[in-house]
Order: sequence, then structure tokens, then C-alpha cells
Amino acid sequence: MYPEQSERHVVTLRDVAQAAGVSISTASRILDDRTPPSRSQTAQKVREAADTLGYRRNLFASNLRRGATATIGVLVPRLTDAVMALMFEAVERTARRQGYFAVVATCGDDPHEERRATETLLDRNVDGLILATARLDDELPASLRARSIPHALVLRTDRISPSSLGDDEAGGYLAARHLIDLGHRDIAIVTGPWFTSSGQDRQHGAERALREAGITPRAGRIVSTGYGVDDGLTAGRQLLDSADRPTAIFAANDNLAIGVVSAARTLGILPGDDLSIVGYNDIPLVSQLPTPLTSVHTPFDQIAAAAMELLTAPPGSEGAMRSALPTLIPRASTAPPRV
Repeated sequence: MYPEQSERHVVTLRDVAQAAGVSISTASRILDDRTPPSRSQTAQKVREAADTLGYRRNLFASNLRRGATATIGVLVPRLTDAVMALMFEAVERTARRQGYFAVVATCGDDPHEERRATETLLDRNVDGLILATARLDDELPASLRARSIPHALVLRTDRISPSSLGDDEAGGYLAARHLIDLGHRDIAIVTGPWFTSSGQDRQHGAERALREAGITPRAGRIVSTGYGVDDGLTAGRQLLDSADRPTAIFAANDNLAIGVVSAARTLGILPGDDLSIVGYNDIPLVSQLPTPLTSVHTPFDQIAAAAMELLTAPPGSEGAMRSALPTLIPRASTAPPRV
């Protein structure tokens, strides 16, 4: 029989161990949800005792004893960006499966806000940081390395800190190759900010595909801009508001592609008919557009899993990089050029 518990009695691990007839350390190990569950009779007995007594594991106290909080800080520019929201959700799912809790902070594109948000997360004693904000000229990763703070970069890299991302050069190559294979020769590229590895690498991949096909982009066919829908709208107008317009456009993320689509429709140009458009990341919205958007799919869950591996790796993993292969998802926004 299990002892009756008064309303004021807080059930402890000792109570569970005594009720199950095992040591406290054995009860603790069995009830630690960060380890694979045991199916032994002893484990079943301990779990039954915990359920009957109403025991709830004190995660805070156990983490204090091992000098950790089982909390991961995630820094993103903004959660209104579908890509960043998808990335955080993937990190949160992966962290939860491993017994961690992920907490997010946003910082826009301001380096000062990035540092402030980082220190706020560190003040809450997170065990490590996952950053989706890294610029190639960003000083924050170097600061974290100097302070020996566990961290990993996702979706972007500074080429030094542990990083998990899609193979952006391969993805850019796939996008341009798809347009070339459809028969397009006059292809424009709307690339992301110069200070992001993703923007640079996607452009480099697309340019490699063009070179292999013997295509030299015409003057003004490569536009570098931000990653927002408004940036795509402006770039789309710049490229399309003339009779001498490209027959196809590769936009380095889906927001840019959506902006280009909007600009095209405003000018009476039909995506998938008068103009082929490829985006990048394959956010859920793009398959539901009036003309579903061809896009390069980014494997967010695979990237998140690799980031957690890098974050919990032993010291000395600087320079480690994991690249997940993207895939092209063809839809109605791309077709052979009109003759």
C-alpha cells in the first residue's frame, strides 16, 4: 500500500523510492525523461508509484544540481517571417524530444538589439544558444566563442562557428538549372542581402548553373536586396516594367518570390504563363497561391536536429558545419518560355 498524502505534503523522489522499494538514484534514473524509458519490472514499479503518489519531477532542482537549466535560447530576427517561425518550431520540437525547453527572442536586423537579446537569454541561464541571425560581418559569434558559450548557427553561417544549414549553393543551382532545363536563357536573379551567407551562396549556385549552360546574365539581371515581400515587389518592378524583361526569375527566398509575383500581376504579367518564377524555402503558403509557386524546399527539421547535435558537442567543434540537401518542388509558376 502506498502512504496517504496530505494536501500539504509535497511528494518527493524519496517518497517514490520508498514506495517502490528502490534507491533514490534508481528512481531518479528511471524517471529522467531525457533517457530512453526502461521496460523492466523495476521501472514499471517506480513509474506506478510515481503516478499513484502524484509525483512531479522537479526539473529546476535537478538542473541546478547538474549546473544546467535544460533550456535553449533561440535568437531570430522576427517571428513574422515564416521561415524564422518554421525554424524555431523545428528547433523547439527537436529540443523537446531531447528533454530541453526552447525559448525564443527576436532582435530585428539591428546588431545592438541582437547583443541585447543575447544577453537577456544568457541572464536566464540558458544552456546554449541557437542563432538564426548570423551576418558574415557579425561580431556576436566571435564574442560567444571567446566566452566559451555553447552556440550553433542555423540557416546562415559566419564560416567559423558551428553551423547547420541547407546547402544553399546546391539549392541555388537547382533553381537555375530547373529554369534552364525548361528552355529559359534570359534569367534574372533576385538575391538576398550581401551580408548573409544564404544570399551569397544561393546566388553563387545559380550563377554556376548559368555558366555551365553558357549563359551570361545581362546587365541589371542580378538584383541584391532584402528578404522581405516589399523588397521582392520593388525588385520585380525594376526587372519587369519594360518590354525588354527576362522570361524567368529566381528569387532567393519565398518572400521575394511573392513580391515578384505581385509586381508581375500588377503589370499584367501572368506567372507560369508570361513569366516563370522560382522561390526558395518552400514555406506552406506558396503551394496555396493562385499560381502555386515552384520553390526549393529547405529541410528545417533536419537542420534543427543537426544544430542540437552541434550545440551539445564537446568543446573544440569550431568550424563544424552540417549541410542538409535541399530539393526542388516544381509547381505551376514555372513553364517553358513562350516562343
